[in-house]
Amino acid sequence: MSPELTIDNRRMLTRLSIVAVLMFGFGFALVPFYDKICIALGVNSLEERAEPAANTQVDLTRTVTVEFDANSHGMPWRFQPVVRHMQVHPGQLVHIEYEVSNVRSAPVTGQAVVSYGPAQAGRFVRKLECFCFSQQTLAAGETRRMPVSFVVDATLPAEINTFTLSYTFFEVAGKS
Repeated sequence: MSPELTIDNRRMLTRLSIVAVLMFGFGFALVPFYDKICIALGVNSLEERAEPAANTQVDLTRTVTVEFDANSHGMPWRFQPVVRHMQVHPGQLVHIEYEVSNVRSAPVTGQAVVSYGPAQAGRFVRKLECFCFSQQTLAAGETRRMPVSFVVDATLPAEINTFTLSYTFFEVAGKS
């Protein structure tokens, strides 16, 4: 090996090391700069925004009365809504509960069927969570609260300002 080649290699290695350190420093310096850009644009930010997100689909200019009804068709259950009626705005997410008790000394399985009055209101109710989606088995003497979450569509006709959400439980044959 010639001595000139070794000196050139050292210079090259030194230059590459300097470039690598500068690139690392530049990348390190970009992190706070990137954070500031994200905060300014409101994207990919872990910081709390000044304005909370609002549901713009809620019609605050209109109120609808929703009445809740409960029936147990020939079943040994006491079944009732926790709240009998409520005022809601179309587009608002609503959470309610029904309470059911099995008064029989044996387990009973039931399935709830929903109905609406007037019937056309049903097209404008979007259930997100409902005990009516599956069969319910209650042990002897068991009492349970069952949730329903729904949204009344903002396109509900203006002439409907009150409607009833009614559930009827039927015993499931062969399951008790």
